[in-house]
Amino acid sequence: QVQLVESGGGLVQAGGSLRLSCVHSGSIFSIYAMGWYRQAPGKQRELVAVIGSGGRENYADSVKGRFTISRDNAKNTMYLQMNSLKAEETAIYYCKVSSWTSDYWGQGTQVTVSS
Repeated sequence: QVQLVESGGGLVQAGGSLRLSCVHSGSIFSIYAMGWYRQAPGKQRELVAVIGSGGRENYADSVKGRFTISRDNAKNTMYLQMNSLKAEETAIYYCKVSSWTSDYWGQGTQVTVSS
């Protein structure tokens, strides 16, 4: 059974930093992308950053230059380093793993940025 577990969320002041982690377990064949999404209260879930199997990274325009996505395949772990956080980035952050047959989601981790 595939399981994704996020960690690293919490409360931080505006301008601060957090590092999120996502560990996946179980058999996932042919992963082609891993990504971070977020959903703020009353808003739709949106893409934050994605990293392909070849290592190519893509970011939402709003986080470019501040957030960095990375992965450690040996540890089945993906990270999101978030710097210079803004109050409007308060949301639940989810990780997602995409294979050619399925998408898998974590349960989310709360990030609260105080102004």
